[in-house]
This record gives sequence, C-alpha cells and structure tokens, in this order.
Amino acid sequence: MKKILLTILSVLLFSTSAFAFPFFKKKADISLITVPLFNSESVAENKVWAGTFELVWNELMDEVVKAPVSFTDGDNAFAEEFNKQNFKKDYLSEKSYYTAHGFMTKTLKSSIEKALLEKFNDKSDILDSLNWSDRNFLVYAMLKKDFEFITEFKELKKDRFANKGKKIKYFGIERKGATDARDSVRVLFYNSPSDFAVSITTKGDDRLILYRTDDNSSFENLYADVLSKSGKYNGNRSFTKNDRLKVPFVEFKTRHTYDELSKKKIANTDFVIDEALQTIDFKMDNKGVKLKSEGALVMQMSLMPVEKKEYRNFYFDDTFVLYLIEKEKPYFALRVANFEGLKR
Repeated sequence: MKKILLTILSVLLFSTSAFAFPFFKKKADISLITVPLFNSESVAENKVWAGTFELVWNELMDEVVKAPVSFTDGDNAFAEEFNKQNFKKDYLSEKSYYTAHGFMTKTLKSSIEKALLEKFNDKSDILDSLNWSDRNFLVYAMLKKDFEFITEFKELKKDRFANKGKKIKYFGIERKGATDARDSVRVLFYNSPSDFAVSITTKGDDRLILYRTDDNSSFENLYADVLSKSGKYNGNRSFTKNDRLKVPFVEFKTRHTYDELSKKKIANTDFVIDEALQTIDFKMDNKGVKLKSEGALVMQMSLMPVEKKEYRNFYFDDTFVLYLIEKEKPYFALRVANFEGLKR
C-alpha cells in the first residue's frame, strides 16, 4: 500500500471541510505546510496534510498567547505560516473536533480522556506518550471524521498502481454498473484520461474529491486547479452508464514531529516548546472514510531567573564608631581604632 501515489490524496483530506461541491464560489484557504507520509525514498513524492495542528496553533494564539506567536531567537518560517490561521474551526462542524489546553496535571488528562470518549467514543493515541508534568503546558486537538458513502461501492479486481509493484485493492463502478452508485458521483471535469476530477457524496455533509493529476505542486495550488477547471468545464457532469470509476483502498498511519519548533522560547511568555507533533490515521474503502488526527504542543516553563544573593559581611574588625542613644541624641560615643581596650 505504500506504493500508492498521493496525487489522488492531494485533495482527499479536504473532505473534512464544509465546502459546497460542485458549486465552487471561491478559493479556499489551505495551509502550505505538509508532512511526508512515508520515509521510503521510492515514495518521496507522497505527502499528506490535515488541519489538526493548525487547530492546536490557533488555540495557542487565541487562548494562551493571545497574539501571533513569535520566538525570542528571531523569525521562524513555520510560526509565520501557522500565524496566518489559514485553517480554522469555522471550516468544520463542532462535532468534528475537540481542543483543550492547560497545565499538564492528572486532572487535565482525565478531562481530555473523558471528553474524547463522550464526543467521539474514542481515546487518544498520544496522550500517554507525552511528558506529563505539572510544570508543563499542553495545547491539544483531535479531528475525527467517520462517514459512509451513500451507496457501498463494488470491490473491483486487484490491479497495480501506476503499473508498478504488487497488485492492490480497488473499488468503484464498472461500465453499466449500479445506478444508485452512479448517482452519488458527480463529474467536476474531464479534460483528458490523465486530467479529471469527481466528487462523491456521503450520508453526511462531507464530500470526497478525487483529482487525477501528475502535477506535484502544493495542495493549495492543486485545489485551486480543481476550482478553476470545474468552473470552466462545460461537459456532462453526470456519471453516465458508460463511465467507470476505479479508486484504490487506502490505509495508513503516520506521526510527524515539528522539529523546527522544538526548544523555541515564545516571546513575552515563560513557555519553551518541548514537543510539537501531529498524527494521522486514515482509511478509505468501498464503504467510506475514517480519519482520526491528533495534534499536541507541549511547552515547558522556562527557568525563572535565579535571584543573585548579595552577601554582606558586617564585620567590625577594623576602625569603627559606636553610639548609644536613649532619645534623640547619643549620650555615648566611642571610636575604636586599635585593639587597645578590646577584650582579649
């Protein structure tokens, strides 16, 4: 499965947003920061994006720092990009995400675990691996999607992907296949056998978009292409009885650490980033899509400046003056300049 090229996944994860398809109105804001999906050099072109860490960063900006995040050691490209808040909670229904922040106490951990169970009937895959300490501060988010296609698609014969590697599983619609399955697919455009896109409706508000392209530019640019090409397309948008659909089963888990943010001290705070990470657990088959993604930002309190202790030695072991006072003025005075008269 690692041979699956993510040209198909290029806009796949945007199904988590509440965009209306296929009636495109404007270009959506998409984060430019993506992460590699697999470590193998043979699939270096594979990449993935989910808005989860953006939710974490927005929580950091809006609820903790209450300002754009900057670091004491200068500019940081990642921080500058995340500060744009190109992906927000507004792009999701409230039932699709959960966020929390606070000092990493047992109470906070229990609260998050209880909330995830109540909201998603699920648990975190990362909380136990974090550095829990009362001095550490956590900003956390989970994005959860689990939806079914209106009609379960037929499993097709196994076949290779890009004519390479072992045969993999596919689902879709064969020529003159079931009408109800065809009704759930809408053609966005078909310009050539290597340049086309479709939208698949689901039982909920989500839409799945599949875009066939060899272009390896950013997700943002590819999504803009879909909008543009669909807007210009004058062909038949219905999935007819002579049309066929073939989509691979996809399943992967990945964990990415943003090392570029590690050990950075956030300006105007006492926080130093200890760990910044995101996980994605994705599965697509002939029945639907399951997506679970978590993001976490663990920050340590920077060490408070140690107060320099000034030691003062009041040693009267050299010339000194002594006074005795009862009211306003001394009634006795003594100057000691040598050891004569001192008790031995």
